[in-house]
Amino acid sequence: MANKSFELQSTTAPEWVAKVLADFDRFLIDHANCERKANAMLMSMIAKYPDRTAIIPQLIELALEELEHFSEAYRFMRQRGLRLDKDEPDPYVNQLLRLARHGRDERFIDRMLIASVVERRGAERFRIVAEHVIEPDLAEFYTRLWKSEVKHAHVFLLLLQKEYPPEMIDDRLHELTTAEAEIIAGLELRPALH
Repeated sequence: MANKSFELQSTTAPEWVAKVLADFDRFLIDHANCERKANAMLMSMIAKYPDRTAIIPQLIELALEELEHFSEAYRFMRQRGLRLDKDEPDPYVNQLLRLARHGRDERFIDRMLIASVVERRGAERFRIVAEHVIEPDLAEFYTRLWKSEVKHAHVFLLLLQKEYPPEMIDDRLHELTTAEAEIIAGLELRPALH
């Protein structure tokens, strides 16, 4: 992998943002839950891979940033009189996670690559929200998140490069972005991040 960037193999349908704007409260609740789950996933990876000392500090930093994003999203929820909902399974993330291979290294690589792909899709969608939402404070919030999610997507790849040669990463990333495009195309459009 010559650089730390990659592109998704599909773009979000324009109709998605219309669904979001039509029920922004529902989107905001879902978004907050996604940030909370991202933090939990990172903490889980730290617990599952305590021997990967070269990357644990960066995983902790990412977990703290996801927690801060959750806190900010929750602050917007409170301003709008919203409460967190009961946690619902995320069909997008769950379908991606089902693609993770078995075997210690293979599973670790796939979990990191899936996290990178999810962050990259989140960045794309936060950019779309930032460009379409009317409230200036929300536009600023989603602009910051879009840039942060792009960075997170890159960090997961850079961390993998510390542990594995590019030939173990690149082909699998291509396979996962291909599968991700199919998953996105098959999902119902709804006021949710995924």
